[in-house]
Amino acid sequence: MPARSFNPALAALRDQIARMDGNGGPTRGVLPFGLPVLDRRLAQGGLALGCLHEVAGGGNGAVDGAAAACFAAGIAARLPGQVLWCVTQADLFAPGLEQAGLPPDRVVYVEAGDDVSVLACMEEGLRHGGLGAVVADVARLSMTASRRLHLAAKASGTTGIALRRWRRSADAADFGQPTAAMTRWRVSVLPSAALPVPGVGRARWLVELIRARAGESFDVELEACDGSGHLGLPADVAGGPAAAAGGRRGAFG
Repeated sequence: MPARSFNPALAALRDQIARMDGNGGPTRGVLPFGLPVLDRRLAQGGLALGCLHEVAGGGNGAVDGAAAACFAAGIAARLPGQVLWCVTQADLFAPGLEQAGLPPDRVVYVEAGDDVSVLACMEEGLRHGGLGAVVADVARLSMTASRRLHLAAKASGTTGIALRRWRRSADAADFGQPTAAMTRWRVSVLPSAALPVPGVGRARWLVELIRARAGESFDVELEACDGSGHLGLPADVAGGPAAAAGGRRGAFG
């Protein structure tokens, strides 16, 4: 078979598509989770910085978004600088974010009336370039809107997190629609480990990586973010089959 000739126009088109998809431009580095069970399954060993990521709650968490919000707060807490957090309704529990490592004096809150306004605020925050991270509470996220957010994050180097929440659990099916986000996470609440004395143990989550560019999907049971924003590996999981295999393999879309 004869070798294909080089077509400059086709090569330029491929480069343009790569930039639109967020694969072009300078690499901003990664934020490791500090857990091999997560980091070795992610491209370059951590969460890509200067990109858009999605986080949603599983089960009833698709509506309240508590665990997903704390997961996002843990990521933002480990990034330097102020955090812009955009919401559609005033139900964000600041003490809960502080327990996940993000104190109130690091957060600038913006309350908007609908998804369109929240997305506009998020894009402005990402383009600003002087923030550590921008988090937005949003139900619907189209491919067009997500691409704008992703390109804004790539241009400024600011990490964006779309916190997906819905009014009804049935509406969470929208989470299956394609977006331009680098990663898509789902965080579900699990029973905490029993303590030898009366009390409530550290919260435990099922963390699922639904989609990752240049990576595999997986799920793993982890302990919730601590006061420094770090996740933990439960004692009954550490050293077990899940840890050795890097988490249970999944087949998510």
